[in-house]
Amino acid sequence: MAVKGAPIWGYAKTPSSHPGISDLGSTRSGLAFNLSFRKWECCCLGVASAQRAITPVEDEKPNLTGAESSGAIQRIEDNESRGLHKDMNLLPKPLTASDLSSPSDGSKVRVAYQGLPGAYSEDAALKAYPKCETVPCDQFEAAFTAVELWLVDKAVLPIENSVGGSIHRNYDLLLRHRLHIVGEVQLQVNHCLLGLPGVTKEELKRVLSHPQALAQCEMTLISLGIVRINADDTALAAQMVVSTGLRNTGAVASARAAKIYGLDILAEKIQDDDDNISRFLIFAREPIIPGTDRPYKTSVVFTLEEGPGVLFKALAVFALRGINLTKIESRPQRQRPLRVVDDSNEGSAKYFDYLFYIDFEASMAEPRAQYALGHLQEFARFLRVLGSYPMDTIP
Repeated sequence: MAVKGAPIWGYAKTPSSHPGISDLGSTRSGLAFNLSFRKWECCCLGVASAQRAITPVEDEKPNLTGAESSGAIQRIEDNESRGLHKDMNLLPKPLTASDLSSPSDGSKVRVAYQGLPGAYSEDAALKAYPKCETVPCDQFEAAFTAVELWLVDKAVLPIENSVGGSIHRNYDLLLRHRLHIVGEVQLQVNHCLLGLPGVTKEELKRVLSHPQALAQCEMTLISLGIVRINADDTALAAQMVVSTGLRNTGAVASARAAKIYGLDILAEKIQDDDDNISRFLIFAREPIIPGTDRPYKTSVVFTLEEGPGVLFKALAVFALRGINLTKIESRPQRQRPLRVVDDSNEGSAKYFDYLFYIDFEASMAEPRAQYALGHLQEFARFLRVLGSYPMDTIP
């Protein structure tokens, strides 16, 4: 089967005696993939790609005759005599495909993140786009909205931490906003104990930081006998230390935050676990076209019908094709959290209705990934591809 570019992956099911297994043998069931270059999603009812009628436009050249024609020719000759545009290098050059894509260093990209300058999310944005213009947002929701309203080009937001676990708020926002995952960033977290210039760590009586950062440095802070106080952001904690001017108050934040706010680093790597890595996702208005030139990861979300072994069958579609799952996250559906199942003997039973988020190591340009999602659709009531993007393997 030939794959043409990407982005809407629509599935249309055709009855088969052995649904979902035909791609593993020598024949194919009637699974059709409709591709489009705008945006892509998987829906349990199938999505038909839009067909555009292209009408050629004729050249709109004025029909000059007689005196009008001679006058126009005379004006052209006059311009040439004055030497206008004789240097062809001064003429505007046509755009190329490389001009329309973001530069690798992000020098023309505006990237939103949650927090203040010096936050770890800003570090992640700068890792992805070293020369980008970073735009701070007070909440995760504001970063999503900034991309949708064309205020910024992309947003970099945390999705999980190796110690603190998943950021459930951002999983919920993934479905509320129609953005696409176009990349990921893995960032090595280095928590530093910061204080005012000239202060020693023995002078500190209390420390400010985000609850996650305080929890990740619990043992160190307990050994120092420091009272922990929650703040909305690690960079905000550093800013508060400067604004209050209290010598007995410190902050847990990044080394970059210390440089920005003029604080001293009293201790580095105070986290309890040395291998503390946060994973961030990069969001954009349009998806990227997945390839096979490097390791790719694909993120999807789906819901399933109620029944024994349904989740097992859903996950088996990846194992059957040798696709490795890197993450699975379940979230109750906000719109209808409970599902009622009638039973004539026992009355009615209520079950939580879940959304399942899955990351797997394969590109949507690979037939095995397309077949797996086509097979998954046979069990899913709803299926959406959130993005297919290059993996970040270097923290």
